[in-house]
Parts: sequence; structure tokens; C-alpha cells
Amino acid sequence: MDLVIFGDKINHLEKGEENVVTKKYDYLIVGAGLFGSVFVYEATKRGKKCLVIDRRSHIGGNVYCENIEGINVHKYGAHIFHTSNKSIWDYVNQFVEFNRYTNSPVANYNGEIYNLPFNMNTFNKLWEVRTPQEAKKKIEEQKNEAGVKEPKNLEEQAISLVGTDIYAKLIKGYTEKQWGRSATELPAFIIKRLPVRFTYDNNYFNDKYQGIPIGGYNVIIEKMLEGADIHLNTDFFSNRDELEAQADKVVFTGMIDEYFNYRFGKLEYRSLKFESELLDIDNYQGNAVINYTDRGTPYTRIIEHKHFEFGNQEKTVITKEYPVDWKQGDEPYYPINDSKNNEVYKKYKNLAENQEKVIFGGRLAMYKYYDMHQVIGAALTTVENEFKQN
Repeated sequence: MDLVIFGDKINHLEKGEENVVTKKYDYLIVGAGLFGSVFVYEATKRGKKCLVIDRRSHIGGNVYCENIEGINVHKYGAHIFHTSNKSIWDYVNQFVEFNRYTNSPVANYNGEIYNLPFNMNTFNKLWEVRTPQEAKKKIEEQKNEAGVKEPKNLEEQAISLVGTDIYAKLIKGYTEKQWGRSATELPAFIIKRLPVRFTYDNNYFNDKYQGIPIGGYNVIIEKMLEGADIHLNTDFFSNRDELEAQADKVVFTGMIDEYFNYRFGKLEYRSLKFESELLDIDNYQGNAVINYTDRGTPYTRIIEHKHFEFGNQEKTVITKEYPVDWKQGDEPYYPINDSKNNEVYKKYKNLAENQEKVIFGGRLAMYKYYDMHQVIGAALTTVENEFKQN
């Protein structure tokens, strides 16, 4: 029996019933994640009729939260909303109130605890320096000793930013676990977004606005999808012709290479495996996110979900996050944007641009790592372009 949601009503299709409604829609949205949900909300406001499908058993894509013992568990890894764009911040706040959560992860290197992002607390713990001048001098000394002048890979870029000590303890092992390859084989740009501060500030993000939606991200997605017909447990590629026939246009948020039947080959990704536990204690690690930066620990981080919403429940839920090689059928999380994959993507992008009745959007269809505010911004731009004549 398939679970199908029509707007805010939940219905069950009995065996033998039709799996797809037979009426006409303006848009078929493939994927009930953030990009697709924003598009649905804006299209519905404009009087358009939308059919949303998702192969998973829930809406929300990777921002979906599962409620366990009153704790909103981020089922697909930690999602902390942050942006400096006031219009994007105002946009999400129309759906839900955000709390004051500030992302201040901690690094555990073989039992040694360091503050992230790299700041004066980190430098003091590592080198016992007390001033920004002392910290900068130490980094410059290590950079010169390593002979790094024009960084050509991630390792050299990291050393040029924070020196060899921090690279060895807090970057190398974590990054190589995350990407499954040597840091010398990874492009420098991956590490350029890493914050480095010469202040005693543990706030990971530089953005003006940040927080967690009170009640979890499901609150936002559910409000965005009000008014749409929603079919879960529905694979687009298993019913492609029948589904496409239901709508004038398609908004596709899945893998772009799969849409075109891998004509130019398969794009590569990194995937993740999650192991969650419900523990009969009220506080496991004292922080929402702790990164394990040594190479020997198989997981990259442990998330304790209750701390995102300052929970005081008697129990707690933790999730260990393991990066793994992606293979067909796995969930693709991080595009591997090296030169080889980017060249393949360009070919798919050219095909996509010639599809008059298909709109491609989101991290998989655009083969790009997006933060949540960037996904929303891209979706709103797509909406503006789609409805500019209306």
C-alpha cells in the first residue's frame, strides 16, 4: 500500500488502484526537497496547480526531521540555517519562528578538544599564544617552513591558512575521511570557505542571521507544500511517461545525468551513512556537533540533535556520520567538482538548457554544493524567470 498525500490530507491507495491522478497539472515537481518546495509555494500563490512526487516516504528531502522522544532528529545530517541576505531570512521567517542557535562545533583529536572555527581559542589551546599577532606569526613561520607560496591543492591551501600544526591535527584526517582521497589530490577551493578568525569567537558562520526553525524543518516544508497534491514512494523514472503526461511542465531536482540516461557518463558524488542511537541519558556530549579529526576514527562527527533546540528531554539521540564512496543506488550528497566531473556536467547542462518544458534546479540537477539559503535563492530566481511575463 503506497502512502500518498493530497495537500494536508493523507490517503492510502489500495492495491489495484491507480497510482497517479488523471487530472491535469501546470507543474510536476520531481523531488519534495527545499528547491521544489519553494517553487511549489510560489507557483501555488500564482494560481498554478502542482503535483509533487518523491521517491522517499517523506517530504522535505535532506532537511527532513524525524521526531524521536520529542527530539527533532536531523535525519540526513546537521542542517543549520544561516544567511546574510535579509530578504532570504525574512522569506523563511514567514513560515516559522527561528531560535537563536549559534553553530559552534568542537573538534576532538584523539581526545584533545579544540574550538571551531579556527580562532584565538584554538590557537591558545594549541600554541599558548594570547594575541592575534602571536598567532599570525606562528602561522607565518609554519607556512614558510613548509615552503607554500602558491597553493596548488587542499593540503597546501590549508597550510597557507592555518599552518602545519592545525592542518595535521584538525584538517588532514577529517578531510581525507570526508572525501576518501589524499588531501594532496583535492582541489584548493574546497578549503577556501573555511573560516579563520583572530578573535575569541566560536561562531562558525560569518553570516548575520542564523538559527534552527522551532519545531524543525518539517514545519517549513509542510507550509510550502500546502495546496499541492503529493505522491510519496513514487519513482519518477519508473513511471516517467505517465507522470510527465500529467503536467504542462516539469521541475526536476534529481540527478541531471540520470534524467538524460547517463548519455555522457555518470557524475561522481560522495555519500554518507548515518548510525543513530537513542540513549537513556539527558546529555551525551554537551554540544550539537563534535568533529572527530583523527584519521583512525571511522566517522567524521557525532551529532546530538537536542542541542539544536536547547532540549531538556530525559533522553538524547546521537548520530554518527560516516562518509562513504558513492555507487549507483546510494544517496548522492556531495558532488565531486573536479575538472573531469565539471566537464561532464557542462555537457548535461547544455542539454538541459534546450529543454523547453523542463526546469532543472537544486544541488543534484545543478551538480553544485548548496547551503540552504543558496537553494532558496536559486529557487526564487527560477520562479522569477518562470513567471516574469505573468
